[in-house]
Amino acid sequence: MHTVSRAALVSLAAAAATLVACAVAGPDSTTLTAQQIATIVGSPDRTAADRTNDLRRKPEQMLAFIGIRPGMVALDVSAGGGYTTELLARAIGPAGTVYGQRPLPRDPNRAAVTPAQPEGESRPGITATPASAAPLATVPINPAGPVAQRDAKLRGAGVNAAPMIAVNQPFDDPVPGAAADAKLDLVTLMFNYHDLGFLGVDRARMNRAIYRALKPGGMYVIADHAGRPGTGVSESGTLHRIEEAFLRKEVEAAGFKLAAEGNFLRNPNDPRDKNTPNPPQPKDEFVLKFVKP
Repeated sequence: MHTVSRAALVSLAAAAATLVACAVAGPDSTTLTAQQIATIVGSPDRTAADRTNDLRRKPEQMLAFIGIRPGMVALDVSAGGGYTTELLARAIGPAGTVYGQRPLPRDPNRAAVTPAQPEGESRPGITATPASAAPLATVPINPAGPVAQRDAKLRGAGVNAAPMIAVNQPFDDPVPGAAADAKLDLVTLMFNYHDLGFLGVDRARMNRAIYRALKPGGMYVIADHAGRPGTGVSESGTLHRIEEAFLRKEVEAAGFKLAAEGNFLRNPNDPRDKNTPNPPQPKDEFVLKFVKP
């Protein structure tokens, strides 16, 4: 009768644990390289409108900061025209899924909630181009909105991207049922957290919903226009800014921990007292990466 040493048993158990961990990990554990990201951003089939927005958004630095991995399941909150949603889909690839959330259509019988002032220029001299413009016009209008329209365009062109699923839900309940309860690897909210102030959104409820939907170790990445100390979210509808420390406190109250700060959109010379900086210069913008412990 053969006997197995204690050391061998421990080794076998460790190997089995490793195999189980790999099986449940989901996305590839390797983040995209700078060259892979540059190739994605430089894809010749991306629209001229998106390329113009690249000048303001610095997508190569953003994707590298996030730490995109193939096969992720992601949610882009406040997807708008789908600029960020599509970048995530291209980066994550066909083994993953990207949800793009937009609020429900406004009740025509209720007055629209609008800011006191329209948003100014974050990068004076670079015209903000609608993210769903021009070349998408060759694709039939999809009633589900620009995210679904972008998905149809990429599918039709055979682009190797994750499916983009349009989600029409309120901001304070942004997670689709299919992605709830620790199924997400990543949530992004780009340059619109401040808008939730004048819109009267229950941000605490939204952040808690996002926390529940993320897997342990999942990331919540927020970028926005920086406000002055002490202003909180009070200038959301006027200067379209939010105080960084205020935002961080709100997000951490849901249970998140700050993991990293991105400085690639910062401008310390911006006085942060105007909608469009004067003299003309880039708006000071922060990028924060939170994790669910």
